Amino acid sequence: MNGSKATLLTDFEIVGFPGLQDYKPALFAGFLTLFLVTLIANLLILILVALDQRLHVPMYFFLWNLSLLDILISIAIIPKLLAVLLGYSGTISLSACFGQMYFIISIGATENCLVAAMAYDRYVAVVKPLHYNVIINLKTCLVIAAIVWILGFLIPASSVTLASFLPYCASNRILHCFCDYPAVVSLACADITDHANGALGVAMLAIYVPFVFVLWSYFRIVLSVLKLKTAESRAKAFSMCSSHLIVVLLYYSSTAIVYIGLRINNISYDGRIFIGGLNYFLIPMVNPMIYSLRNEKMKEAAKKYMKFQFLISKKPKNGINSIR
Repeated sequence: MNGSKATLLTDFEIVGFPGLQDYKPALFAGFLTLFLVTLIANLLILILVALDQRLHVPMYFFLWNLSLLDILISIAIIPKLLAVLLGYSGTISLSACFGQMYFIISIGATENCLVAAMAYDRYVAVVKPLHYNVIINLKTCLVIAAIVWILGFLIPASSVTLASFLPYCASNRILHCFCDYPAVVSLACADITDHANGALGVAMLAIYVPFVFVLWSYFRIVLSVLKLKTAESRAKAFSMCSSHLIVVLLYYSSTAIVYIGLRINNISYDGRIFIGGLNYFLIPMVNPMIYSLRNEKMKEAAKKYMKFQFLISKKPKNGINSIR
């Protein structure tokens, strides 16, 4: 095909799961449940952090940002996937596809940077506790959050923009459940070697620079904790980092699984899609559970405000009964 025919392509078709077309109802139910749980759990954290004064501290400010990112990544992927699984609309325009691609990659890059920022917060809390309120104040939190979001949305801009100008004529069928960069770029009828290498370099930068910073932060944390004299103080210091450390381990272990799994040749398309979507589907649901189940302040806030809402809902009924 020549370049003139490539311009005739105006949309893509998201296939979803090529080998599981007979299981669309079960997949729809599963992803709908996943979406609702992720949405409700993260919305609950957003609401609790906003309402409870005890949670107006840097740690929960960063957690609020993490929950917001988890909601955005779910909204960017799952509603369109549900429409595909229903057979309602599998097509997506080129501009919408690259918009979705950019949004998904940007949120992933922002989460990487945010995890590093949260590691820095824990580093200051453990290593420099007496100076914590001076170093990590409101202004610092806002500056860090702004840098995290700006970097996250700047990092993939060049790769996605360049990919959007490629001529697409090989096929319009995306063998994935969203506009994944490799799946889309592989449909171009041009040499994509430079694009693939450039995108890989950007991805490594977005993953490994924050990862190295997280490793440095926890190395300093461990050294500081080991210097503490009592077992009780060491346990307290480690407990301050436990939730974030679990998120870090979960996040980077899933990234490693994705990296390794996608390089095993005998894995089916559907297996690759599930492995590639691990960070996008599972992590946003698990993050709020880790922080809510392991954090006493979050539990107390949930009990307080859920009970408060329950009492409000009961008041009209009691009022009617008293009139009678």
